[in-house]
Amino acid sequence: MKGAAATVARTECRRTLRSVGGDRTKLLVMAAIAVLALGPMTAIGLFLLPTLGEAVAASEFGPETAELATEAVTGGAALAWLFLVVMAAVRAVTAAADVDEPACLLLTTRLRNVVVGVIGAEILLFSLWILLPATILAAAFASGAGTVLPILVAPFVVALLLVTAVPVGFVLGIWFRHLITVYEPIARYRTPLVFLIGLAYFGSIAVGWFDAITVGLFSMLGDGPLGWPGYLLLLAIPNVTTSSTHVIATLLAVPIVTALAVAVAIPSARMHWFADPARTGDETVSSSGTDSSSRLAAALASGFSRPVRSVTVAAIRRTRRAPIRLAYVAYPLFGVLFFVQDIIQTGALPPYVAVLLCLYVVWGTGVLFTLNPLGDLGRALPAVLTSTLSGRDAIRGRMIASSLVGIPIAVVVALVAGFASPLSLEATAVLLVGTIVGAVASPALAVGVGSAFPRFGSVKITNNREAVMPSKSAFMLYTAGIVFPASSAGIIYTDAAEPIAELSSVLLEFTPISAEMAGITPGTVSTVAWTVLIVGLIAPPVAYLYAVERFDRYVLE
Repeated sequence: MKGAAATVARTECRRTLRSVGGDRTKLLVMAAIAVLALGPMTAIGLFLLPTLGEAVAASEFGPETAELATEAVTGGAALAWLFLVVMAAVRAVTAAADVDEPACLLLTTRLRNVVVGVIGAEILLFSLWILLPATILAAAFASGAGTVLPILVAPFVVALLLVTAVPVGFVLGIWFRHLITVYEPIARYRTPLVFLIGLAYFGSIAVGWFDAITVGLFSMLGDGPLGWPGYLLLLAIPNVTTSSTHVIATLLAVPIVTALAVAVAIPSARMHWFADPARTGDETVSSSGTDSSSRLAAALASGFSRPVRSVTVAAIRRTRRAPIRLAYVAYPLFGVLFFVQDIIQTGALPPYVAVLLCLYVVWGTGVLFTLNPLGDLGRALPAVLTSTLSGRDAIRGRMIASSLVGIPIAVVVALVAGFASPLSLEATAVLLVGTIVGAVASPALAVGVGSAFPRFGSVKITNNREAVMPSKSAFMLYTAGIVFPASSAGIIYTDAAEPIAELSSVLLEFTPISAEMAGITPGTVSTVAWTVLIVGLIAPPVAYLYAVERFDRYVLE
C-alpha cells in the first residue's frame, strides 16, 4: 500500500484501537477472549510442542505418522482459511464496511484507495491477534526440533492466509450487509434474519452438527487448494517430506486470489456505499403502536390513576419503538441451546432446565422497564422531575408495565416447562406460583437497584446503534438478588443442605482450610439458605420504597 491507501489503513487502525482502548468494557471483553480462547491453546502448545519437536527431529515416527501429519497440517490450513474468511465477513458486516464519515472519505480520495486501505487495516488488526500466538507456538516447536525454520515459516504462512482470506471475507461481508441494509425485501426483516442465523449457529453447536461439519470439511478440503499453504508449513518440519509443486502453486495463487478479491471488492463497495438505505416501514409500526397503546390505556383506566397509566403506556410505547434497547434481555436464551442435545436424547425437558427457564422469565421481567427508571427518561428527566408526577406513580407505572408483559409469559412458560418435563403436578404448581410471584416481585427489586445505580449515557449496541441501557453495577446486583434467593429456595425445597455440605468439605480438602475450621455443616448451609431467602423476600418492598424516595428527592447535577 502506498500514499492514500496507507493513510486510510493507518487511520482505520488508529480509530479501532482508540475505540477499544477508551472503553473499559471492550478491554475486559478482549482480555477475556484472549485468555479463554487463546490462553488454553497456547498453554497446551507450549507444554506439548517442544516434546513433539524433539520426537520429529529424532525420526521417531514412521511413514504412516508422517502422512497423518501432512493431512493434519493441510486440513488445519484449510479450516484456518475458512475461519478467517468468516471472521472477516463478520467484521465487514458489523464494522469494516461501515466507514466513518463516508461523505468526507469517499470524496477526498479514489474509491480504490479506500477499499485497499480498509482491507489493509483489517489485515493488520487480525495480525495483532494471530501472529503472536502463532510465533510463540512455532518457537516452542522449534526449541524441541532444534531448527529456527518454524519461527520464520509459521508467521509467513499466517500472513499468506490473512492477505487472501480477509479480502474474500470483506467481499462476502459487504454483500451481506448490502442485502440487510439496502435491499428492501430483506432489510425489512433483517432483525429476525440475524436472530435466525445466530440461532442456527448456536443450535448446530448444541446438537453436535457443527463438529460433524468441521470434521467433514477438514477431510474434504485438506487435499484441495485451500490446504496448499499447509505444504509450505511442512518445509519447517524436519524429516517430513513436502510437495514442491504445491508450495510453488501456493506462492503463485496468493497474489492472484488477493488481486481478484480486491478487484471484486471495489465495485461491490461502490454499489453499497453510494446506495440509499432501505425503508423498513417504521411509520407503519409507529401508527399501529399508537393504536395498541391507546387500547392499553383504555384497559387500564378502571384500575389505575391517570399518572400511573401514562407512565405505563409511555414505557411500553418507547420500548416498542426502539426494541433494540432490550436486545440484552435475549442474550441468556442462547444458553438454552446447549441443553438441546440432552432434550433430544431424553425426549423430555430436564427438570433443571424447566426451573432455569422460569428463573429467566423472572429475571427478564424485572429487566424490561424497571432496571434504569431515571436514566430511561433521557432528555425528559428535568421536565418529569419538575412536574406534578410523584415518585410513587412513576415507579408503580414502570412496575405495572413490566408485570403486564411478564406475568402472561410466566404462566405460559411455567406450564409448558412443567408439563414438558418429568416434574409432578405438585412441583409444576409450585413452579407456576413461584414464577408468577417472581414476575411481580422482580420489578420492585429492579427499580430499587436501578435507582441506586442509574446510567444516563447511551452505549453502542451494534456498530451504528446506540441506546441507554442499565449500568453494569445494576445488572450484577439485580442478577445476584434474583439468583441467590432462588438458589436458596431450591436448596430448602429439595433438602440439599447435606449434599452441599459434603461437597464443600471435599473441595476444602484441597485448601489449607478444613470444613470444621470453616464451620460448614448441613445445619450451617440450611441456616444460610433460610437467611438469604428471607433477605431476598424482604428486598423487593424495601427496594420499591427506596426507589420512590430516590425519585422524589433526586436533584439534577
